[in-house]
Amino acid sequence: MWCLIGCSIGDLGTIAFFQFTGIPWPTIAIMALAIVNGILTSIALETFILKRGGMALAAAFKTAVGMSLISMVGMELAMNLTDWWLTGGARLTWWVVPIMLAAGFVAPWPYNYWRLKKWGKACH
Repeated sequence: MWCLIGCSIGDLGTIAFFQFTGIPWPTIAIMALAIVNGILTSIALETFILKRGGMALAAAFKTAVGMSLISMVGMELAMNLTDWWLTGGARLTWWVVPIMLAAGFVAPWPYNYWRLKKWGKACH
Protein backbone atom coordinates (compact mmCIF):
# COMPACT_ATOMS: atom_id res chain seq x y z
CA MET A 1 0.00 0.00 0.00
CA TRP A 2 2.86 2.40 0.77
CA CYS A 3 4.23 1.80 -2.68
CA LEU A 4 0.88 2.76 -4.23
CA ILE A 5 0.66 5.90 -2.13
CA GLY A 6 4.21 6.94 -3.01
CA CYS A 7 3.77 6.19 -6.70
CA SER A 8 0.45 8.03 -6.80
CA ILE A 9 1.87 11.20 -5.28
CA GLY A 10 4.53 11.54 -7.98
CA ASP A 11 2.47 10.20 -10.86
CA LEU A 12 -0.78 12.06 -10.27
CA GLY A 13 1.11 15.19 -9.22
CA THR A 14 3.01 15.26 -12.50
CA ILE A 15 -0.09 14.71 -14.62
CA ALA A 16 -1.97 17.36 -12.62
CA PHE A 17 0.88 19.84 -13.09
CA PHE A 18 0.77 19.54 -16.86
CA GLN A 19 -3.02 19.48 -16.92
CA PHE A 20 -3.40 22.63 -14.82
CA THR A 21 -0.53 24.64 -16.35
CA GLY A 22 -1.38 23.73 -19.94
CA ILE A 23 2.28 23.24 -20.84
CA PRO A 24 2.10 21.57 -24.26
CA TRP A 25 4.20 18.43 -23.83
CA PRO A 26 3.46 15.25 -25.79
CA THR A 27 1.34 12.75 -23.84
CA ILE A 28 4.08 10.11 -23.96
CA ALA A 29 6.59 12.54 -22.42
CA ILE A 30 4.18 13.50 -19.64
CA MET A 31 3.49 9.86 -18.85
CA ALA A 32 7.19 8.94 -18.92
CA LEU A 33 7.96 11.78 -16.51
CA ALA A 34 4.98 10.74 -14.35
CA ILE A 35 6.37 7.20 -14.14
CA VAL A 36 9.83 8.44 -13.13
CA ASN A 37 8.39 10.83 -10.54
CA GLY A 38 6.09 8.12 -9.20
CA ILE A 39 8.99 5.74 -8.69
CA LEU A 40 11.13 8.42 -7.07
CA THR A 41 8.42 9.51 -4.63
CA SER A 42 7.65 5.90 -3.76
CA ILE A 43 11.31 5.19 -3.01
CA ALA A 44 11.52 8.38 -0.94
CA LEU A 45 8.38 7.52 1.06
CA GLU A 46 9.44 3.93 1.69
CA THR A 47 12.95 5.05 2.68
CA PHE A 48 11.44 7.52 5.17
CA ILE A 49 9.15 4.85 6.64
CA LEU A 50 11.98 2.33 6.99
CA LYS A 51 14.31 4.97 8.48
CA ARG A 52 11.63 5.96 10.96
CA GLY A 53 11.30 2.28 11.85
CA GLY A 54 14.92 2.20 12.99
CA MET A 55 16.96 1.39 9.87
CA ALA A 56 20.05 3.35 8.96
CA LEU A 57 19.43 5.73 6.05
CA ALA A 58 21.64 3.86 3.56
CA ALA A 59 20.09 0.50 4.47
CA ALA A 60 16.57 1.97 4.30
CA PHE A 61 17.25 3.39 0.82
CA LYS A 62 18.77 0.13 -0.44
CA THR A 63 15.84 -1.85 0.95
CA ALA A 64 13.27 0.52 -0.57
CA VAL A 65 14.89 0.27 -4.00
CA GLY A 66 15.47 -3.47 -3.85
CA MET A 67 12.14 -4.61 -2.48
CA SER A 68 9.79 -2.99 -4.89
CA LEU A 69 11.35 -1.45 -8.01
CA ILE A 70 9.79 -4.01 -10.38
CA SER A 71 6.45 -3.65 -8.59
CA MET A 72 6.65 0.12 -8.95
CA VAL A 73 7.33 -0.06 -12.68
CA GLY A 74 4.39 -2.43 -13.16
CA MET A 75 2.16 -0.25 -11.02
CA GLU A 76 3.13 2.91 -12.88
CA LEU A 77 2.62 1.34 -16.29
CA ALA A 78 -0.80 0.02 -15.26
CA MET A 79 -1.88 3.40 -13.92
CA ASN A 80 -0.73 5.36 -16.96
CA LEU A 81 -2.04 2.88 -19.52
CA THR A 82 -5.40 2.93 -17.74
CA ASP A 83 -5.46 6.73 -17.84
CA TRP A 84 -4.51 6.80 -21.52
CA TRP A 85 -7.02 4.09 -22.43
CA LEU A 86 -9.92 5.73 -20.59
CA THR A 87 -9.23 9.42 -21.27
CA GLY A 88 -7.16 9.32 -24.45
CA GLY A 89 -4.21 11.06 -22.82
CA ALA A 90 -2.62 12.18 -19.60
CA ARG A 91 -5.76 13.62 -17.98
CA LEU A 92 -7.09 13.35 -14.47
CA THR A 93 -10.84 13.36 -13.97
CA TRP A 94 -12.91 12.60 -10.90
CA TRP A 95 -13.89 9.18 -12.25
CA VAL A 96 -10.57 7.99 -13.72
CA VAL A 97 -8.39 8.37 -10.60
CA PRO A 98 -10.04 5.52 -8.59
CA ILE A 99 -9.81 3.23 -11.63
CA MET A 100 -6.13 4.14 -12.11
CA LEU A 101 -5.42 3.43 -8.45
CA ALA A 102 -7.21 0.07 -8.61
CA ALA A 103 -5.23 -0.93 -11.71
CA GLY A 104 -1.99 0.15 -10.02
CA PHE A 105 -2.86 -1.83 -6.90
CA VAL A 106 -3.72 -5.05 -8.72
CA ALA A 107 -1.00 -5.03 -11.40
CA PRO A 108 2.00 -5.99 -9.21
CA TRP A 109 0.17 -8.76 -7.31
CA PRO A 110 1.47 -11.69 -9.40
CA TYR A 111 5.07 -10.53 -9.11
CA ASN A 112 4.78 -9.76 -5.40
CA TYR A 113 3.11 -13.12 -4.76
CA TRP A 114 5.92 -14.91 -6.59
CA ARG A 115 8.61 -12.97 -4.66
CA LEU A 116 6.98 -13.66 -1.30
CA LYS A 117 6.53 -17.33 -2.16
CA LYS A 118 10.16 -17.56 -3.28
CA TRP A 119 11.34 -16.31 0.11
CA GLY A 120 8.85 -18.42 2.07
CA LYS A 121 6.72 -15.50 3.22
CA ALA A 122 2.93 -15.59 3.42
CA CYS A 123 0.48 -13.01 2.19
CA HIS A 124 -1.84 -11.94 4.99
